[in-house]
This record gives sequence, structure tokens and C-alpha cells, in this order.
Amino acid sequence: MSSRKSKSNNLIHAECLSQQVQRILRERFCHQSSHSNLFGVQVQYKHLIELLKRTAIHGESNSVLIIGPRGSGKTMLVNHALKELMQIEEVNENVLQVHLNGLLQINDKIALKEITRQLNLENVVDDKVFGSFAENLSFLLEALKKVSKSSSCPVIFIDEFDLFAHHNQTLLYTLFDISQAAQTPVAVIGLTCRLDILELLEKRVKSRFSHRQIHLMNSFGFPQYLKIFKEQLSLPAEFPDKLFAEKWNENIQCLSEDRSIREVLQKHFNVSKNLRSLHMLLMLALNRVTSSHPFMTAADLMEASQLCSMDSKANIVHGLSVLEICLIIAMKHLNDIYEEEPFNFQMVYNEFQKFVQRKAHSIYNFEKPVVMKAFEHLQQLELIKPMERTSLNAQKEYQLMKLLLDNTQIMNALQKYPNCPTDVRQWATSSLSWL
Repeated sequence: MSSRKSKSNNLIHAECLSQQVQRILRERFCHQSSHSNLFGVQVQYKHLIELLKRTAIHGESNSVLIIGPRGSGKTMLVNHALKELMQIEEVNENVLQVHLNGLLQINDKIALKEITRQLNLENVVDDKVFGSFAENLSFLLEALKKVSKSSSCPVIFIDEFDLFAHHNQTLLYTLFDISQAAQTPVAVIGLTCRLDILELLEKRVKSRFSHRQIHLMNSFGFPQYLKIFKEQLSLPAEFPDKLFAEKWNENIQCLSEDRSIREVLQKHFNVSKNLRSLHMLLMLALNRVTSSHPFMTAADLMEASQLCSMDSKANIVHGLSVLEICLIIAMKHLNDIYEEEPFNFQMVYNEFQKFVQRKAHSIYNFEKPVVMKAFEHLQQLELIKPMERTSLNAQKEYQLMKLLLDNTQIMNALQKYPNCPTDVRQWATSSLSWL
């Protein structure tokens, strides 16, 4: 009885450990928490934190653009800078954070309301009722002047900054104009992946912008990428079970020295230095960790790498019917014959009929409307696309199409296709000599 109870307690403990590991690492991968380390952007970080301190401590207005490709660490850089800034006692009481996003605040009016909501300014001017855009703007300017007198310092972060530069740029002009005024200490920080962002700004907006730019370009090499891999998977020193954490970290060290894992990481690194793609790889491998499988293995990472590099179009082919597979093979042969020239449904149907007539049995002998329906389904799945816009008067059978799969993708998909008929497979691999 006692041994059964002990075994049950061990299982509960193992389950609890695996859940804690999953929670800590998932939070690190998904949320890019400010507890994680910065990689290769220390110079940029120093520049940003100095700029924020000058605004928060000395009341100096500033504006800056952080530019870099997606996944280069722009948001993580800002989170780290904010964390350090808010640890300073005098700053913690004064800084008012505003976070805007061009995907959410799709026009200036919505953005203005969001700024006033986040700054809690509704009560500043006698519970002002919002009206037109001009009234909102004048209200914001008046409120910010009152904020500056109360020794508070708004710091405005604008994610997807380029989306604010495509429509009327009154809001950007106003924010940059305020950031140049001596009476109101404001920091405006834009985050964008557009290298040509300054070309999108109106002349009046450019004249108010400080032209400070911080560029993030993922400049680290493979040795540092390997170090990032280890750091991202290592458990922190404050993990409750010290013995388990020590074993886990030793296991991660062994994995980083494993030749097959280095090859996987090298391939991943060559495709993209993006840390977000590395997090995706590690997340897929982490999914395999359970109470019965407590440590990550090389096989887990190999399988995760295969999932990351899997061809999405080839996966769609695995779920097609035999008729749809036959139509794709017919298109493949047409591409081979006519050297990638566009085709229409009638040509594909004729090619399919040749295949059917060569077979003694009529298992593939479908009616033409059924074949047409399968052809349309392939278009809906975006495996084929029309070469030009469809005219209302044009006959569907004669609309020119292009196949969006190459021969390698088709043959690889057929190899993995469940219960693929032998004669269909032979037709796909056959040469053009029978024509």
C-alpha cells in the first residue's frame, strides 16, 4: 500500500515539474519577457535607455525610430529598457506609458482616444465629452500641458509606426511637435520594419522629427546563436527543484554539443537568424516534454525541425482525393510537354482521359462535371491560380491556369500519400515516351 502511495506521489511530483518547466519556457518563448537576456543589441540598448533617462529624469523631450526586420528584437529591446527605467524610484512615479499599435488604432481619431484613455486624462478637464477630431486634438494638447505641470512624463510607444504614416499624419505631426516643445517633456518612440520609413513621412512631420534612428539587424554569428539556444532552454537558478534544474541544464548542455543538433541549428541559422523562428523550433520540441518524458532529447529537436521546414502545399496534397491527385499529375505532364506554359481545364481533362483510356478498368472514369468540381476545388485550395481576372462571359473550361506546385513537391507528396494507387504513381513517374 505504501509503495503504491509513494509511486503515486512520484507521478504527481513529476507532473508538477513538467508543468513548471512548460510554464517557464513557454512564457520565455511566447511573451519575450523582460527577464530574458538581450543578444547582440547592447549598443542599441544603451542608446535607448540613455534617451529614456534624459526624458524621464531631466525632462528632455525626445523622439526616435527603432528599425529592424520582424523578429529582430525591437519589442524585447523596449521591454528591457522599460524594466530598467521603472526600477528607478523617481522615474517609477513620474513616467506615464502609452502603447499604440498601427494594427489596432487604424486611424488618428481612435489613436487619440486610446492615448487619453491610457493617460487617464478624462478627468483632467471637467470630464470633457469627446467630439470631433479637432476637439480631441485640442483636448489632448491642453491635457498634456497640465500633465507637464504635474511633473509627469508621458512616454509614447508606437508599434507598426509605418501604418500611421500611410493616412493623414496629423497625429504624428502633433506628437513630434509636442516632443520639440520645451514646456512638455514627452518621448515618442516608433517601432517599424520599414527601412524607407522617412520617405513615407510628410515634409511637415519630418521637420518636427529628431531624425534619431536605432537599427537592429541580427548581426550575431553561429557560436552566439548556439549560446542563445542554450540560454533560452536553461532553467533559472530559482527553479523550485534544484536537482531537477541541474539535470535539465546538463542535458541542454549535452544537446548543444551533439553533432546532429548542431547541424539542425546550423540549417535553421542559415535560413533565418530570426529569434522568433528559433523560439518556434524550441516550442515544438518542448511540446514533447511530459511527466513520462521529462527531458528534451535530440529526437524531439529533429522532429521539431522537420515540422518547421515542412512544405505546407505538400501537406495539402496529402488530403486530396485520388481524382484531384490525377488532375495534378495531368497538369504536371502538361507543364513538361509545353514547358510551363499555362493550361486550361479542357487540356487537363483531355490529358486525364488519355490516362483513363489506357486502363482496362473504369475506376477513374468520372463524369466531366465531377472532374470540373475537383478542378475548382484545387483552385480554392490555391494549388492552381488563374492567369488573368475571370470575365463573366468567359467559359470556365477555357480559362488559362498555372500550377503552383513544382515536380519535386508533387513527387514527394505522392511518396507520402496514403494508399496511393500503383497505376497513378506509375503515371506520375512515367516519361513522355507514351504520348
